[in-house]
This record gives sequence, structure tokens and C-alpha cells, in this order.
Amino acid sequence: MNDTTHKGAELDELDRIARQIDIDAPADRVWELVVRPGWYINDGVVEDEQHLSHEGDVAVVRHPSLGEFRFRTMELDKPRYAAFRWIGTPSRDESTPSTLVEFWIDERDGGGVTLRVVESGFSGLADDPAAWLKEREGNDKGWLTELAAAKAFVEKSAPAPTGHS
Repeated sequence: MNDTTHKGAELDELDRIARQIDIDAPADRVWELVVRPGWYINDGVVEDEQHLSHEGDVAVVRHPSLGEFRFRTMELDKPRYAAFRWIGTPSRDESTPSTLVEFWIDERDGGGVTLRVVESGFSGLADDPAAWLKEREGNDKGWLTELAAAKAFVEKSAPAPTGHS
């Protein structure tokens, strides 16, 4: 493999972020959070109430300090899978390429769930890899924070999970 191919493969791998966290709550309770477009637009703590409005099929989240973010719901398969197109941010409008944010809720043996997130499509955000890699870097760190925030939010108000018979 030559250097060019190797670098291309590395960039392909960097086109997506995949993270997961175990949450001690039933799938339905985790679904209630995941189905909210842009619940992860926060300062590290999920809010009970979100500044959410709709403009046609676009959900608009307005955060007092982070700005306005736009999402289009792509698919909902209650309570297992949700996908949203992150179509607008303070640095990108809806006419530019976007990333896809997908969530999976997998029940664990013994109770609780594993919440998985994959955000993909970073390489389409800009022609220059340095530009989209910079945006990816912020989200890579951000998903660690947001999954921890999701766990804290869901577990604080969730009944204890029960095992399956």
C-alpha cells in the first residue's frame, strides 16, 4: 500500500465517530431522550426542557450560549433506532453538506441498555481534510461528554432495570 492509499484509508476511518455507553434504564426511557432532535446541544447537562421549534420538517434547537442548530429526522424505529441529519449549525447552513447522527438502543442481559451513537459524513463537510477533521475533533470529544450526560439524565429519573426471563 502506498502512502497516498494509506492516508486515504485513514481519512475514511476518520469520516465517522462511534461511541457507546451502558445505561441502567429501560429502552423506552432512553428512547424518550434519543427521539428528541438535538438533545445533545447543551453545556454537558441534558435539560428537561429544550428550546425546540419546528419549521416544516426541520427541528430547530436554540441554545442560549451555543446558538441555533437544525435537524431533520431521517428514521425512527421505536425504541431501537433513530437517525437525524444535522443540517445546520452556527458555522454551517442548510445548503452545505451535513453529518448523519444515528442512535441504537440495545438491551443488555441483566437489564439496562447500551446506547450507541455513530456520526458520519465528516469528509463531505469540506474539500480540505484539515477543515473537516477540525470539526470532527470537537464532536469526537463532545460525544464522550454527551453520552455521559445522557446516562446521568436518564438514570436520575428511571426506574431500576429488570432482567428478562
